[in-house]
Amino acid sequence: MKWNLRLTAANRGIWKASEMQRLLAERGLVISAGKMSGLWSGDPASIKLADLDVLCAVLNCGVEELLLPEPETVQRPDSEPDQERRVVGQEPAPRAVRPRPSARRSLPPV
Repeated sequence: MKWNLRLTAANRGIWKASEMQRLLAERGLVISAGKMSGLWSGDPASIKLADLDVLCAVLNCGVEELLLPEPETVQRPDSEPDQERRVVGQEPAPRAVRPRPSARRSLPPV
C-alpha cells in the first residue's frame, strides 16, 4: 500500500504538516509532532482506524484516496512445493492417507 496523505491534502489546499495537525486537533485528534511527521512524510509506522476516519473527515475524502494499492510490489513464491520434489520426466508418487491411531478418541455410538 502507498500512503497518499500529502498529495490528498495538497489537492485540498493544505500544504504544511502543522496546518494539517491543527485541523486534526479541531476534530478531536491531537497527535504528537513525531507521529504527524510520520504521517506527512509518507511512511507511517501504523495508523488506527479511528484516526483514519478523522483524516477522511478533515480532508473530505474516502480511504481510497489515502491508501493506494500496489499489488505489483507483492512478492510471488519462487516455486510451488510440488515442483521442488519433481524429478525431470517423473511424476511424484501420491501420498497414502493413513489415519493416526489415538487412544483418546472415543468410539462412535452403536
